[in-house]
Amino acid sequence: MANPKESALQEPRRLACSRCGTEFGCDLSGTCWCAEETAKLPMPLEGEDCLCRECLRKAAAASAAR
Repeated sequence: MANPKESALQEPRRLACSRCGTEFGCDLSGTCWCAEETAKLPMPLEGEDCLCRECLRKAAAASAAR
């Protein structure tokens, strides 16, 4: 079993944005850049994973315009 303190020191996981393919890091410890964003969206569409900062902002703006 992994030591929780060791797990917190792991490198951020590398992702590719589900919409544009831009690579970015996601820190599962709760300090991910997306936690700093004011845009809060529902979970991604089925089959999508995280979005990059730019696509998250675009999706939030589109959602607000509806």
